[in-house]
Amino acid sequence: MADRSGVFLTWGRRAPAAVMQACARQGIAAAMAGLFLLAAGSTSVGAALLIPMDLLQTDHLKAYGIAFQALEMGTDVEWLLNYRGGAFLMEDREELRRAMLMRGVFFEAAGAGEQAQIYQEIEEHNMEVILLEKAPRIAVYVPPATVTEPWDDAVILALEYADIPYDTVYDEAIQSGRLAAYDWLHLHHEDFTGQYGKFYASFRHAAWYQNRKAQAEASAQAAGYAKVWQHKHATVQRIREYVARGGFLFAMCSGCDTYDIALAAGDVDIVDVVNDGDAPDPRAQERLDFSRCLAFEDFRLEVNPFIYEFSNIDMSDYSRLRGAEADFFVLFEFSAKEDPVPTMLTQCHVNMLNGFMGQTTSFNRETLKPATLVLAEVPGTEEVRYIHGSFGQGTFTFLGGHDPEDYEHRVGDPPTQLELHKSSPGYRLILNNILFPAAKKKERKT
Repeated sequence: MADRSGVFLTWGRRAPAAVMQACARQGIAAAMAGLFLLAAGSTSVGAALLIPMDLLQTDHLKAYGIAFQALEMGTDVEWLLNYRGGAFLMEDREELRRAMLMRGVFFEAAGAGEQAQIYQEIEEHNMEVILLEKAPRIAVYVPPATVTEPWDDAVILALEYADIPYDTVYDEAIQSGRLAAYDWLHLHHEDFTGQYGKFYASFRHAAWYQNRKAQAEASAQAAGYAKVWQHKHATVQRIREYVARGGFLFAMCSGCDTYDIALAAGDVDIVDVVNDGDAPDPRAQERLDFSRCLAFEDFRLEVNPFIYEFSNIDMSDYSRLRGAEADFFVLFEFSAKEDPVPTMLTQCHVNMLNGFMGQTTSFNRETLKPATLVLAEVPGTEEVRYIHGSFGQGTFTFLGGHDPEDYEHRVGDPPTQLELHKSSPGYRLILNNILFPAAKKKERKT
């Protein structure tokens, strides 16, 4: 079965005999047997562990880490889409019970009878069972340890809080082909256009800015590029190839729009003299090739180094005008049975989330490609916060904003303490993406 996003999934295992016997004992019609040919069976013949993800859950974020740990142990996990906030069902193993008790994750025991009731409810409502079968190999695009960053990365915070392992990669690793070892790649607060985050006006005299610029120039020269933007543009092309071959790409903040801007620019100079020593191509705008982009098209560049913006893709000013008290966005509701992919990405215990700003906060709906799927928006506006799409054999998902629990995270602010935000809806969206590649795939039919 293929969902509308082009990713092929299967959840077609036969339910265990114990569950079928429980159905009979409870008087469930014999026709229910057909249900269990469609719904994923329990990971064990006997008892299972249910991790609810509704308001009863005491630590939503660490619950994702438990699901990941189960996959690492070789235990299949069932993701119950739209059931109790996107609950997880897995084999009852002592190691998992102990881990949940230690980490403060709420869980329930589910015998054969309880499992039968769960599957029946899922069949009768807008819910679905997705089998997760393999822990994805995760890479995060961050500068080497020798480069001091004046900000944190929300995805790294989420991974470390949930105890999910990851590796870091940067331009050299990507251009040498190391992405082939990973299933999932994250891009965060990065400027792939070679304009150093458009921080020239505010921070050009800061030590961290000067050090980062010097490091970027040295890395570009070592890789054989005369300009930093050429080095970065080569990186985005390699990432594009990675996605086309089946990789999962997740980006936040300026990692979203600058990635597509760099793809569209290709070998065209779009940066000002203060960044690379010469003026941008006077025909840069008309030479953009939007066919190379993943999510956006027909956007207008902002090349002025004194304007803290890359293009008209971003709509941060509108969030700033509303202010923290009035800034929120709403998740779309999808058919779990017809559209399991976007349903996975939007699993949450709430459907309205507090907004949070970033250098790139939201996306201008007018710049989206027709095939780009909107997952969340600011109602009544042209602002889109969360998008998804397919490219080749892979997918991309972009989430606007920098830190879901820090409305206006400024340069130099301390990292968010997730111990204080154990049920953060925004961080749940990040962790949905991390588990997404674990969903079982079927081969495409030719």
